[in-house]
Amino acid sequence: MNPQAIKVACSNCNLRELCMPMGLTDQDMNRLDDLVAVRRKIKRGDTLFTNGEKFTSLYAIRTGFFKTCLATEDGRDQVTGFQMAGEIIGLDGIVNDQHTCDAVALEDAEVCVMPFDRIEEISREVTALQHHVHKIMSREIVREHGVMLLLGSMRAEERLAAFLLNLVQRLHARGFSQSELVLRMTREEIGSYLGLKLETVSRTFSKFVEDGTVEVKQRHVRILDTDGLQRLVNNQNNHCH
Repeated sequence: MNPQAIKVACSNCNLRELCMPMGLTDQDMNRLDDLVAVRRKIKRGDTLFTNGEKFTSLYAIRTGFFKTCLATEDGRDQVTGFQMAGEIIGLDGIVNDQHTCDAVALEDAEVCVMPFDRIEEISREVTALQHHVHKIMSREIVREHGVMLLLGSMRAEERLAAFLLNLVQRLHARGFSQSELVLRMTREEIGSYLGLKLETVSRTFSKFVEDGTVEVKQRHVRILDTDGLQRLVNNQNNHCH
């Protein structure tokens, strides 16, 4: 593959700021040419990697939306996370050199494949990249920790409120609206992630609509009262002590 094509791809990519560290010199940028091996297209419903598969690469999501999930003992799908364009997926594989979940595309997607040994090699020379990789990892840890807290002590309304606020915040960082989003995942997948039954998710959405907090048209959600959702989540902090 022509490295020049990759250089152009990375430097002209609108996700560059999210994906690549800031303040790189041209020389650093040239080193990063070596980083992205290929781009892969993944069709909706297909897997990017599966539980137990050997870990070789991290993936920067260029377009599309993924869920990570695990099949439980009784054959259900436990959703462990949702990842969107501009985020890095595959960090679960670093610890034991193998992936610990399945990553499934919820819509047609394209990822940049970044072989991990190359990332490590180039990180040694480009400190900005090393910091960046560490930052991405700690962000993931913080997010997962947040989810654990969320599931630990929250009522259904608080869980869904926190989930919607988190999604909209991540989308906003990518230049999308602060109040409108299209849910790429089903109500069932949201329930699996938040530890709620499907009926509870639907009922909670309906309650938010009745309260005038959100507007829902199938998968389109418009947040009418961000402060209201925020209050629900903050209120949680008061009653968990």
